Amino acid sequence: MKLKTLITATALGLIMAGPVMAIDVKIGVLNDRSGVYADLSGEGSVIAAQMAIEDFGAAEKGINVEIVSADHQNKPDVASTIARQWYDQDGVDAIFDVPTSSAALAVHEITREKDKIFINSGAAASEITGTQCSPNTVHWTYDTWALANGTGSAMVQTGADTWYFLTADYAFGHALERDTMAVVEAMGGEVLGTVRHPFPGQDFSSFLLQAQASGAKVIGLANAGGDTVNAIKQAAEFGITQGGQALAGLLIFITDVDALGLQTAQGLVLTESFYWDLNDETREWSARFQERRNAKPTMVQAGVYAGVLHYLKAIEATQSTDADTVMAEMKATPTSDPLFGEGEVRADGRKVHDMYLFRVKSPEESTGEWDYYELVATIPADSAFRPLADGGCELVQ
Repeated sequence: MKLKTLITATALGLIMAGPVMAIDVKIGVLNDRSGVYADLSGEGSVIAAQMAIEDFGAAEKGINVEIVSADHQNKPDVASTIARQWYDQDGVDAIFDVPTSSAALAVHEITREKDKIFINSGAAASEITGTQCSPNTVHWTYDTWALANGTGSAMVQTGADTWYFLTADYAFGHALERDTMAVVEAMGGEVLGTVRHPFPGQDFSSFLLQAQASGAKVIGLANAGGDTVNAIKQAAEFGITQGGQALAGLLIFITDVDALGLQTAQGLVLTESFYWDLNDETREWSARFQERRNAKPTMVQAGVYAGVLHYLKAIEATQSTDADTVMAEMKATPTSDPLFGEGEVRADGRKVHDMYLFRVKSPEESTGEWDYYELVATIPADSAFRPLADGGCELVQ
């Protein structure tokens, strides 16, 4: 009789609790794995996604997550082909990362067409949540508007009010040049000219000589990754900074500073959304990342981690992988993670959080490996990104 009672009670408990349904999720990490952006995204972004799955405890919660990854070679056509195959044939539910704005914009449109989810960490063009916004995309880590308003405004405020731009000739470079130019001019500065270089570039000598001849107080580098590293190295060979002109690295990653060395990079002012040494939580996570990658994480890799975490939280809350359902939950629920702190995903898909203005330390100021940045200012979330009403996004009422 006791055994029968026990069996009945157990069965009743299972009925009341409801069936435990396993949810299968497939995510794709699409980025540069062999070119100028491989260090700042690449395999490190795949590692970051895997860490998010583990830290979330997906398996224990009945969410089976599979990761696939691919190299888009910084080419929009390659990115498009991979995204279509992933969505149409391979059952991918969401794509993450995608540095190179032209490639990201291509994936952005295919994701809208296929009604899936794209959480961008690596690309910067502010159009992604502006005039080309999509209900299927979240722009997580940074954008050209935030970079321009952080670094550009800081330098103009110090009296560096004449600029010449050296710009990567594709969507990202154009957007960064445009957004920084707007800040400089709004603050009373003057843009003396611009020159655009092929992407990716190798020899920047002729472009740097044009910028040097302009006499501008600031040469704004509207490029990133290996292009920025090579441009700064070649500028040093020409003695540009020794001649009194400043270099503004409008998008600098910690991996760039590591490649340059502090002797060359010291004094650069830059804007980022993440730094490994910000607080105890960023230090703890970055130490675990470094054990797997043998390098500190970039903000792009941190953004992939945080984006995957928020995505999985939405799947757990809704018990669904339906794109509309999950996206609605991601926008309705405040974001919270150990790397970016508290934030939100706005109606236009822009994820907002604090941004930080840093100065690169001199070799004498650095206390050890990867100790590269001095925090100059924290830019609060409510002013770090373009105001919601100013982007021209059709999703904003």
